[in-house]
Amino acid sequence: MRLRTEPPGVQVVGYRARVEEHAALLLAKGGRVTSERLDPGTDLSYTLGERHCAGAVDGEDHYACDNEPAPYCPEHTDIWPCARCTGDCDKPLDTCDEEHAVYLAAFAPDTVKVGVTRSWRLETRLREQGADRAAHLRTVADGRIARQVEADIAAELGDRVRVPTKVAGLDQAVDADWWAALCERYDPLATYEFEYGLSLSDRPMAETLATGTVRGTKGRVAVLENNGSVYAVDLRGLVGYELTDGGTDRDLQSSLGAFG
Repeated sequence: MRLRTEPPGVQVVGYRARVEEHAALLLAKGGRVTSERLDPGTDLSYTLGERHCAGAVDGEDHYACDNEPAPYCPEHTDIWPCARCTGDCDKPLDTCDEEHAVYLAAFAPDTVKVGVTRSWRLETRLREQGADRAAHLRTVADGRIARQVEADIAAELGDRVRVPTKVAGLDQAVDADWWAALCERYDPLATYEFEYGLSLSDRPMAETLATGTVRGTKGRVAVLENNGSVYAVDLRGLVGYELTDGGTDRDLQSSLGAFG
């Protein structure tokens, strides 16, 4: 592992979804971490350079790493013990003993997943994922029980939704009849609707760039307008890139809205 504390320039080392705080890219330079807010109307003008491991962040301190795997090399990849847990465990984390919620998160127009989180984080977790609709199914005593319930429901509905699927529905609304039927089947304790203010008339093009005017964010996806086209950027896809000032000059595919 090649670890250094003074990177040569600015590197994207993380991101923050808009929940209680503003959405942001986390940038590191000289061993310090700052935030680049992604408020609607913000102009970004960065060119992507080399990409390598984003290293480690400890509060406002950054420890850079030259290893090539990105966004994180094996030495800087945290393995979350709950990632594929189905409740057959000895509750390895202190948080496993907290009260948990089992939920459905829906993404336009008709994609759904089951998930679990600590009860007090329910709405936060849903916004972090960019859910359009959600249903709180059950509240249970601890994480192990929650994972067991989740595994049963996941056999039918699944427990993951990939970012390209979320991007494909950015310009659409949830199918109301489909969602009503799903809620009738699972009889939730409460339901939620979330708005992100994107107001898209056409589906944005998926791209990896940091140049353009921010239209808004939804979970870990930022929507940027660049030269009359609209792009959807997976913020995790930017992590690890070194940035230089000045917008990209590479050719980008135009979105349908550019020809309107």
